Amino acid sequence: MKYKSIFVSDIHLGTKFSQADRFLDFIKHNESENLYLVGDIIDGWAIKRKFRWEQSHSDVIQKILRKARKGTNIYFITGNHDEFLRPFIPILLGDSLTILNEAQYYGADGKRYYVTHGDFFDSITLTKKWLAVLGDIGYDLLLNLNQTVNFIRKQFGFYRYWSLSKYVKDNVKQSVSFITDFETILAEHAKNQKYDGIICGHIHKAEMKDIDGIAYKNSGDWVESCTALVETFDGEWKIIDWLKNED
Repeated sequence: MKYKSIFVSDIHLGTKFSQADRFLDFIKHNESENLYLVGDIIDGWAIKRKFRWEQSHSDVIQKILRKARKGTNIYFITGNHDEFLRPFIPILLGDSLTILNEAQYYGADGKRYYVTHGDFFDSITLTKKWLAVLGDIGYDLLLNLNQTVNFIRKQFGFYRYWSLSKYVKDNVKQSVSFITDFETILAEHAKNQKYDGIICGHIHKAEMKDIDGIAYKNSGDWVESCTALVETFDGEWKIIDWLKNED
């Protein structure tokens, strides 16, 4: 498929849980005039704890650079996990690849969107980084438990993948409250800055909804959900679930 723009975030290259192979399959089958990488593409936090870099992770970088060389406009918005790039912002790599902390995007209908990873609006990441890192380690633990849970499920004949970490995120009261607050704060910022909408990542939860007149759009992640946010040339917005594409 060919789109006006594709937005992806939270690929977390450099971790064992990055779905780099699935992301490569996605960008192989989907083209766009603009590709927005909305933060946490490279996981500097995880690499600092333990260096892990698979060939598929290098293939993702090479594929993105190849797209830039062929004329796709690439915008890499930094996130908290790839914050090591922030001291050097803005970075211009050729005519088609720009690395920056935030951007604005005009939809096909002329609406103006604020594009940010989202960690600047996360009070824990901003003020208590040690707690954010601890939470990141806890998230890795849940991802490891996913493998055990799904192995047991298969023994009982349940072959469809089920995510314990996603269940916790969607159902534990404190987690649901954090996500709601995060979405509301971003929408309020967009409204105060006279934007029509917000495009972000960070919380690994793909979503499109209206919040007090602001179009909130989250591209999700490529650790569990394998989702992307796209805009067609007709101005239609969609969330693509690449795991469902495999069913």
